[in-house]
This record gives sequence, structure tokens and C-alpha cells, in this order.
Amino acid sequence: MVQKYQSPTRIYKYPFELVITAYERRFPTCKEIPVFLGSDIVSEFKSEDGAIHIIERRCRLNVDAPYILKKLAGVDHVVFIQKNSLDRRNRTLKIEARNESFHSRITINEHCVYSVHADNPEWTCFEQDATLEIHSFFGFESVVEKIAAKQYGANIKKGKEVMHSFINELRAEGVTYVAPWMASPPSHTQREESLEGAESSEKGEMCANTEGAIGYHLASTSSDFGSMSLDQIDRLERSRSNPRLEAEYIERHLGELSPLQESRLIQLRKWLAETHKGKIPKDAHILRFLRARDFNVEKAREMLVHSLAWRKLHGVDTLLDNYVAPEVIKQYFAGAWHHHDLDGRPVYILRLGQVDVKGLIKAVGEEGIIKQIMAVEEEGVRRCEMATQTAGHAVGSCTLIVDLEGLSMRHLWRPGIKTFGRILSLLEANYPETMGRLILVRAPRVFPILWTVVSPFIDENTRGKFFVYSGHNFAGLSAYISPEYLPEFLGGTCKVCITDRLDFQSLIMLLFGF
Repeated sequence: MVQKYQSPTRIYKYPFELVITAYERRFPTCKEIPVFLGSDIVSEFKSEDGAIHIIERRCRLNVDAPYILKKLAGVDHVVFIQKNSLDRRNRTLKIEARNESFHSRITINEHCVYSVHADNPEWTCFEQDATLEIHSFFGFESVVEKIAAKQYGANIKKGKEVMHSFINELRAEGVTYVAPWMASPPSHTQREESLEGAESSEKGEMCANTEGAIGYHLASTSSDFGSMSLDQIDRLERSRSNPRLEAEYIERHLGELSPLQESRLIQLRKWLAETHKGKIPKDAHILRFLRARDFNVEKAREMLVHSLAWRKLHGVDTLLDNYVAPEVIKQYFAGAWHHHDLDGRPVYILRLGQVDVKGLIKAVGEEGIIKQIMAVEEEGVRRCEMATQTAGHAVGSCTLIVDLEGLSMRHLWRPGIKTFGRILSLLEANYPETMGRLILVRAPRVFPILWTVVSPFIDENTRGKFFVYSGHNFAGLSAYISPEYLPEFLGGTCKVCITDRLDFQSLIMLLFGF
């Protein structure tokens, strides 16, 4: 099976020529990259005008592999062939690398491109992807795959550090600008040839015009793309159907991800763009499904496709615009959004012990309860998006405080347990990783019995986010939420009423001042 790795676009806020000058300092050896033992030039080509420079090197790498694996392989290092194609005219550098060592057992191909940023010609983009196919390796195929993924991630991180190091080194030497390539003025002979070509063009103009639609198509294509190179045109077309993710965007809006996790996100996002005609979910939404499946792209894709079909079937995307909670829900559903925790997560407080489960289900039915829960979840996702904008860092999940005071055996009513199980299944299938922390407070003595009944519905990963406080011990809550935002009934100083006869509209006015 071929493993694919793709990194987000890295942006260097320096001109292309300066970045390439810094990059070339890696060769023939680079002390800043310990695994890079050295390189030798295999072949080299330079065009007469200096615009094209193609160089092929044999590079030696010290791969971080177990001693026994190196012993079996009989090598201390591995050899890669790297081909760099620099086009100064179009300001691109293409890098192709493949393994020479063990090529009959393993196939590794890596592609990198340095190019000018589409929106800022003074910035440089870096894109990188790789493929790995293991045919056989002494029975250590899975080990080699893990080593390759680890090495790929390490190379990305180290490469960025080294680039900035060399740029700073150049600046320290007084090199802050490298002039772009300029074509040399044409010689006397070239000018004569140019004039002859112009005369020939005039003579052939009538013939060219008879080409009709073909001639028009070529002319319009040239007009649309101007002086863009074929590589730039190709990138433009790909970006229309699959806008590339930039590393800074990921860090700011999605949080810190490992290179492998970034690669999985880009792969799933690209697949969705190709199969859903560009109408893809938000990146934070895609990321939640990847987290839920431990960044296994195939499993996350299957889960997400089912969820997207469910959302379409039930009109979930427009739920918040159209849903109006029944009056009985407004009066008796004891839950509300309430400020945020110390990590910036939106907080939802549910006084479960005060909820008359039997009465609510009889009043609005199981579907009515489920629709209310869906509305709460959709509002939570929206609040996470808003928190990400205001907090200055990624906020991808909420904190849920469940007050269990009043919880009793009456809550074990069989239809209520059935509804609870259905709700949990719906949440895990369609809103994975939206709950960052669940705090259970004032747990009564009957709680262990109730937990035994309920816990089988909850997956192990979710159970690890539970924090339980029994009795009236609220001291631990201050580690998660500021006391000024904690309601008085939970030991805080915030005056708010969330009861079994909750006036929902009044609560909203009290909490948010409107």
C-alpha cells in the first residue's frame, strides 16, 4: 500500500531570491541538519542566459532507526538522489528526491516546490509532499513505515528552522536583498533575427486568421494568463477546486498539529473537494472527525460522509435559523450557555438532577428532546468559532458542567435511558470531539449505580474527559472556570438562575445583557 504525506503551504516572508540563496547554503554539508551527512554532485546543467540551473546530487542520510534494523540491512546510512531544478525566470525551484538505497524493497519519492506567493511577490511559498511504498523489508515493514513518518515530520520541522537560520546568517553578513534574474540585452544578431521574425509574422497573419476558433482560443488563453508559467497556471487551476492550507492558518485557527496530522487533514480535505464539488465542511469540522478516528483518513472519511448525509437529511445546516424551541422546553429544560472557562471554551451548564425527563418526553416526545440537543450542539460549534476569533488561538471544543443535585432512581425510567442512549449515539456520530471537558458536580450516592447503567453508552476516549465532584466540594472548579463566572449554586459569585422552571428568554437577557 502506498502511504502519502502532504504538508501545508509554508510561507517565508522574504523574496524568492533571498530564500533560494539561503537554501543553497545547505550544500555540500549542513551542520544544522545532523542527519545530513553530506552530498556529491552527480550532474549539473546551466543555461547560457543563467535562468535555468539543474543539479543532481547523491545525498547521504543517517536515518534514526533501531540498531538491529541497521544491522540486518548492513548499512550505517542511506543514499538519496536529489534533483534541483531552479528556474530564475519564473522564480521557481523544484526538488525531486528518491531513495537509491533499498530501492527494490522500498520506494520513496519526495517533491518540493519553492515559488512566489500569489498575493505578495515579496513572499515565498514552500510546498512538500511524499509517497512511501514498502515492498518488503526483512519482516520489519510496519517499523520502517513508522520510521519514515517520524523522519518526514522531523525533516519538515528542522527544514523550517534551518531556513530561518540561514536567512538570519545572510542578514548578519549584510545580505538583505538578492536581485531577481534579468534577461541580457539582445545582441546585434539577435535583433536582426527578431526583425526577420516580425516580417514573417506579418506575411503569415492572413493564414493565422483562417484558423478561426482555434486561433481565438489560443489568443484568449494568452490574454487570460498573461506571462504566467505553466506551473503557475497549474497551481491556479488546482487552487480553484482545492484551496491550499497554509501553516500559519492551521496554527492560528485549528491549533498545533504534528506534520503527520497536517498531512492527514490535507488529504481528507482534498478528497472532499474532489468528490463534493468544492462544497466541503469547515476545516475545524473535518479535523474533529480525524481526531475521533485517531487521524486514520479512511475511517474518518467514512464517518464524516455518513454524518454529512445525516445533516443533509435533517437540514442541520439551517437548524439554528429555523428552529424555535417549544414552550415546554423553554420552561423546563434546565440548561443554558454560560460564559467561558479558563481555556476560552464556551461553557454549558445542565442541571440534570432538576430535569423532569419523564414529563419532557411525554410533552414533546423523543424527537423533540433530540432536536433540542442538536440545537445546543450547533450553537456550541458556532460559539467555538466565535471564541477562536476573539481568543487569538484555536478553540475547538466546549466545557459541559452537569449539576447532579436531585438525581435519583426516577431518572432510571426505561424510555428515558433509551432516549439518552440514542442521544449519545447521535452526538458521537455527528459531533465528535466537541466536548473538551465534562465536569460532574454534586454527585449523589446513587450516582455509582446510574454510572454503571450509563457508562456502556460512552466510549473510552470520552470517559477520559470526565471529572466528578461529589457533595458540595466546589474547590476544584476554580482550576477550570473563573469564580466570577461560576453560578452561586456552584460556589461562585455569578448571580444566575438555572432551575427546573427556567424562563429561557429571561436567562439570556440576564447572561448577555440583551
